[in-house]
Amino acid sequence: MRQIIFSKRFGSAFLMTLLCSLLGSWLAGFPYLKVIGALVLALILGMVCQVFQPAVTYSRPGIGLISNKFLRLGIILLGFKLNLIALAQAGVKSIVLAAVIVTGTIVMVYQLARKFGVDRHLAILTASGTGICGAAAVMGISSQLGADDDETHRENEVVAVAIVAILGTLFTLIEIGLKPLLHMSALQFGVMTGGSLHEIAHAVAAGSAGGPVSLDTAIITKLSRVLLLAPVAVIVGLWYQKKERAVGQAKGKVPVPWFMAGFILASVIGTFLPLGPVVLANLVKLAYLILGMAMAALGMSVNFRVLLHRGRNALGAASIGSVILLAFVAICSKVFF
Repeated sequence: MRQIIFSKRFGSAFLMTLLCSLLGSWLAGFPYLKVIGALVLALILGMVCQVFQPAVTYSRPGIGLISNKFLRLGIILLGFKLNLIALAQAGVKSIVLAAVIVTGTIVMVYQLARKFGVDRHLAILTASGTGICGAAAVMGISSQLGADDDETHRENEVVAVAIVAILGTLFTLIEIGLKPLLHMSALQFGVMTGGSLHEIAHAVAAGSAGGPVSLDTAIITKLSRVLLLAPVAVIVGLWYQKKERAVGQAKGKVPVPWFMAGFILASVIGTFLPLGPVVLANLVKLAYLILGMAMAALGMSVNFRVLLHRGRNALGAASIGSVILLAFVAICSKVFF
């Protein structure tokens, strides 16, 4: 790895992915693109880079390293976005709702995907992205399933990210459109958007349509789900390894998710040490910049024919799961909040 880092090929990959990440962040500032989010835009820009195939091929070793290691670093830094005191103040109801949402959605979407003939790896990635926090969850969970250098696994990551991006954007628009019809308070609408939408960017975009109270509630509810990324990654990793072992395909021990421990540690530091809002905001920006580089690197590796062929059934399962999730969270918002 050290040889790759100090090579020209890594430097080329670093510059290409950094440019995609920066451009994705800039584009995400536009009103009609904000709902898509910087990470998904970086992924799309990475795909576009395949037009310059000689440059991508030359940078391949560095691209693989960035899509793997930078992802972990980005998730660790994303922990600074989690304020544990704010989550605690949100009350037991929000935490319990988040746990029910994450558990129920992952199980439901996974089972649907398997019934639709989706392979186990893609099914659990799609379910995790739908249930927890979109692209970051897909990549975080995938790192627990081994085979970082497996081409099929990388393709499944791209397919799962694309699915949660498409559905998250679609359901953001649907929920904004439903707002006048649901007769919810600002608090209830915030709970619904934060509890049902896939990416943090989606929850922010929809929650802001209900005003400042709705936006704050959407963020807190969404971050309650994000907090569960670490324990879910461990549980899913152990479960997946057991399944693989049962069919004789286990590939060693489940990797210890040290970066998830770093994610929790970052949230503890950000909550209890006096870093100040400016420092915390810059650390979160750095997290999204690094995650954007990882997403761009992933986009540079995508096989478009596989993306279209493999993703149809998984998209169907996630679509059904997203409709059920929205209905469930909307009812819970009206009844309990």
